[in-house]
Amino acid sequence: MHRRCEIRQVAAMAAIRMQPDGPMVVNGLSVDIEDWFQVGAFEGAIGRDDWDKLTPRVERNSDAVLNLFARAGVKATFFTLGWVARRHPALVRRIVDAGHELASHGWDHVRVFTMTPGEFRDDIRRTRTLLEDLSGQKVMGYRAPSFSIDKRTPWAHAILAEEGYAYSSSVVPIAHDHYGWPEAPRFAYRPVEDSGLVELPVSTARLGGRIVAAVGGGFFRLLPYGFSLRAVRQVNAERRPAIFYFHPWEMDPDQPRVADAPLKSRIRHYSRLGAMKGKLERLLGQFRWGRVDAVAAAEAATAA
Repeated sequence: MHRRCEIRQVAAMAAIRMQPDGPMVVNGLSVDIEDWFQVGAFEGAIGRDDWDKLTPRVERNSDAVLNLFARAGVKATFFTLGWVARRHPALVRRIVDAGHELASHGWDHVRVFTMTPGEFRDDIRRTRTLLEDLSGQKVMGYRAPSFSIDKRTPWAHAILAEEGYAYSSSVVPIAHDHYGWPEAPRFAYRPVEDSGLVELPVSTARLGGRIVAAVGGGFFRLLPYGFSLRAVRQVNAERRPAIFYFHPWEMDPDQPRVADAPLKSRIRHYSRLGAMKGKLERLLGQFRWGRVDAVAAAEAATAA
């Protein structure tokens, strides 16, 4: 109960922050904590049985993210794999000690639509138990690996609601070769009738009559900065918060190269890694950012 009251207070304070030209929307800042070898694009080239044989870089990269956020004076949500948390418990504690939200990214980056409902429930329970044990905090948020809640998994949101989650940020309302649910709403909505669960889709923008992904991850890293700047401004002009995400490995140009991965995957993964830090610093300085749980609490009042 105390935690829910705290979230409501943060949301209320965020809602009344003012700039000279009026209220400024508080956007959701999030990080998906996974290592360089755990991305979905490499799953055909690197087996899960080989993960423990590879050199981890997630802790050093995540610390770089924490330092970046500290300099910018922002708080964020860290959607964290249980696999990573079990091997790097000190990182989990540094995240929460810095005032950031710890949320679930599932156990080991298995896409939701490859699991049965029972397997999914076991996965989110196992991850949540570990994250709460390590952090001493209640875990209220979830993001599916590779945004893999879509029209193939109508049961996933219901299970999240049954398990007591307050929000999910697992849907991208576009068509994409790796993920997407183009029929889903663009902004916060309640996917389960008679439930408080809120889905916060990753933000999209309108471009030439089309809805395109623009705010986060590879889209932010690969496209010109002005494109994402325009996208966030467009979302905020509708008086809605943008939901932004990225991964710690996207700030690591020295990470190992996976030569056996498909060419398209290698181009997407390795391009413009060196530019990411500077682009993030610009973005953090140009908009108001906050934890996703606070954004979810504020959006819950208007979500249909």
